[in-house]
Amino acid sequence: MTDVGAGTPTDVDVAIVGAGFAGIGMATQLARRATESFVVLERADAVGGTWRDNTYPGIACDIPAHLYSFSFRPPSDWATLYPRGADIQQYLQRTVDEEGLASHIRLGCELRQAVWDHDGAVWSLATEAGPIRARVLVMAVGRLSEPHLPDVEGLESFTGTIVHTASWRDDLLSGGERIGVVGTGASAVQVIPHLAEIAEELVVFSRTPPYVVPREDRRLSDSERAELLVPENAQALRERMLHDADKAFAQRLGLRPDIDVIRDRALGHLHRQIERPSLREALTPEYEIGCKRILLSDDFYPALERSNVVFESSALESVFECKARAVTGNTYDLDVLVMATGFEATRPPAATRIRGRGGRILADHWSDGMVSYASTTVAGFPNMFVLDGPNAALGHNSAIYMIETQLDYVVGALDFLADSGTRSLEVTADAEADYTREIDERSASTVWLTGCESWYVDSRSGRLTLLWPGTAVSFRERNGTFDPQPYLIEPRSHDEGGLDR
Repeated sequence: MTDVGAGTPTDVDVAIVGAGFAGIGMATQLARRATESFVVLERADAVGGTWRDNTYPGIACDIPAHLYSFSFRPPSDWATLYPRGADIQQYLQRTVDEEGLASHIRLGCELRQAVWDHDGAVWSLATEAGPIRARVLVMAVGRLSEPHLPDVEGLESFTGTIVHTASWRDDLLSGGERIGVVGTGASAVQVIPHLAEIAEELVVFSRTPPYVVPREDRRLSDSERAELLVPENAQALRERMLHDADKAFAQRLGLRPDIDVIRDRALGHLHRQIERPSLREALTPEYEIGCKRILLSDDFYPALERSNVVFESSALESVFECKARAVTGNTYDLDVLVMATGFEATRPPAATRIRGRGGRILADHWSDGMVSYASTTVAGFPNMFVLDGPNAALGHNSAIYMIETQLDYVVGALDFLADSGTRSLEVTADAEADYTREIDERSASTVWLTGCESWYVDSRSGRLTLLWPGTAVSFRERNGTFDPQPYLIEPRSHDEGGLDR
């Protein structure tokens, strides 16, 4: 056994890393099965993942609440069509409480290293709370956990306050500050209208303007809320929303008239809300719609029309003390820099801590971009499953549906391990390569590879590594059922335990 930590190890069947949607969903399934021992490792002091970390003003989801929630949980009493960030975090905490997961979750317990021990057929984990040995490792760290900060010359010399939207503090602003927002992505369009109301001056640095469509959020009436607390009604709505959202995939293939319709909707929204021709021109994207994430907002454009807001149509280039210089050469005096610059999504830092067969580091295996089989397992990393990882996200539908598909796959693998007397499962390199080829072929005709720079595409390889290049339903059809055929299977000896019925 590789020594990765001091003390007597805790032995479990399954170790889950991360207590966001994916980790809590996996834990719920295991708790209900009551056949495997498990532990959930969470580095923060509370559950919730993205929805715990992101508390900036205006934080909300752009998927309707009844679709952005677990199908296997009783319907929640959502107040609005689109859920607020705090409501989602409370939903996840409620899941922990009602499913009895708290005793399995170790908060403030960061994974330092995970090493596959071939002789013992276990994962040896070094954690903040001591060593753990697990037959199965489930990585549920997500894509939006490690904030990305751009390389800006002189940023360290800034005399004001710098904050990433994922590290927001309620006491950050008192009003009257000169604020710069770097970026115009999903977080930016939510926070900018709120900052515009309190700032003396707000400067928005935009390397490339986004396509924005109406959000059209609303409060649900009392009668609607009562009706949607009936499980059958909530499930029927969820199914309708899922299939309606999947229709948008035709836009991502560039098919007409679908892509023309969504482009016209976005540009019509821009023309209705922005009166100044110069500003309208600066906000008109030059890339094909859908190549970057299409954003939802009713108040982003009006905020840019305010007299105290400057739309800087170029990136932040350098900083010297309180002065921020844009690529255009324009310079602004600022007190606060808000970095709405996204996350390290295609290169997850957690991959540097995982060592598979022969000590190979997961980050090295992914040096040319993330690869997998069924978007869930990785060659060279036995008994390991990655949730919400390579090609397991969507640009047009609910991430929770995708996570649930993966949960079904993992549960099927656990059943196989227990029922077949298998000590380890490892997908073959050929199966991983074939699946990667399939992803690349499916991706080739999509708008995501039309030349714009987006967080969906790996910057080094140019491959689409985050999104599934198809509908949500097609992902379930392709990857929702575990099949042992493409796996190397090592049987257990008679004296070995673990994952027994």
